[in-house]
Amino acid sequence: MKVAELLAQRRADWQQLEREIDQLQARRRQMTADRATRFAELYRAACADLARADAWQLPPRTVQYLHRLVGRAHNQLYRSRTFNFAVWGRVLLHEVPRRIVREPCVQLAFLLFWGVFFASAFLAFSPATWPNYAEQMLTTAGIEQLETSFANPLAGRELQDDVVMTSLYIRHNTSIGLKCFAGGLLVIPGVFITLFNAAYLGAAFGYMARPEVVEGVHFFEFVTAHGPFELTAIVLSAGAGFRLGVAWLAPGRLCRLASLRRAAEEAMPVMGAAMSLFFLAALIEGFISPAALPWGVKLAVALFSAAVLVFYLVFLGSQRSGADAVG
Repeated sequence: MKVAELLAQRRADWQQLEREIDQLQARRRQMTADRATRFAELYRAACADLARADAWQLPPRTVQYLHRLVGRAHNQLYRSRTFNFAVWGRVLLHEVPRRIVREPCVQLAFLLFWGVFFASAFLAFSPATWPNYAEQMLTTAGIEQLETSFANPLAGRELQDDVVMTSLYIRHNTSIGLKCFAGGLLVIPGVFITLFNAAYLGAAFGYMARPEVVEGVHFFEFVTAHGPFELTAIVLSAGAGFRLGVAWLAPGRLCRLASLRRAAEEAMPVMGAAMSLFFLAALIEGFISPAALPWGVKLAVALFSAAVLVFYLVFLGSQRSGADAVG
């Protein structure tokens, strides 16, 4: 076939691709699935035509036209999309809470964390049950630091100090969540990290709740407001990590890489919810927890946070999807 004949046959597709690009740039049409498939076919064909044009040393004007056409098509095919609030709202308010509630690994992390937390708090609160438990778990130096940190009433800070401390809390809280998540990939380290955090935090709460520890009043004034979001985020991080670990150890009929990839798609929304809670907890910990406010105000913040979590996880998480309703 002569080059002129080939160019004549291909020119119709080039013109169609150019029209598609013009319409997408003007946003006169949406990129539906069928249009995206056709657009990708035209784009690949134009790339092949450009390669042939270079190899056959076609006229410079033709080569230049194809270069420009392929470049414009590439920019449209791989351009960043606008943020779709409706799509993300559906994901955050419907898919994520249902996935969290129905995920067995999150349920396991919930039972492990809170079971150990309350057991550790009881042992630290009651020396008669296990003498020196608090000292063994928190260490003497750790207890002295807790008592020193909360020896004085909370008097608030300057706004710039609150901003600095909030950034530190975000980094600190996120690092805890990432450790639980990353450790869960190997299961055993994840279980250990989760149990250690639960035991340590529970021991701190239990020790500071002792009647003879007068610093405990200021401690609970500080931790009450941000506690619900922060502790829930730790549980979600651990559950997301366990999901990856189980997929790696027990891939089922899939290869390990495919099983891990599918598990990652399921775990990422859970981890995203955990990171969001860590961020909210850091904001409260930075601006509300250290403020010289009545404890009742901070308790109200904690109850509101708990109510938000219950609504999100219990109410939204128990909603049936359209597919479930039909089934």
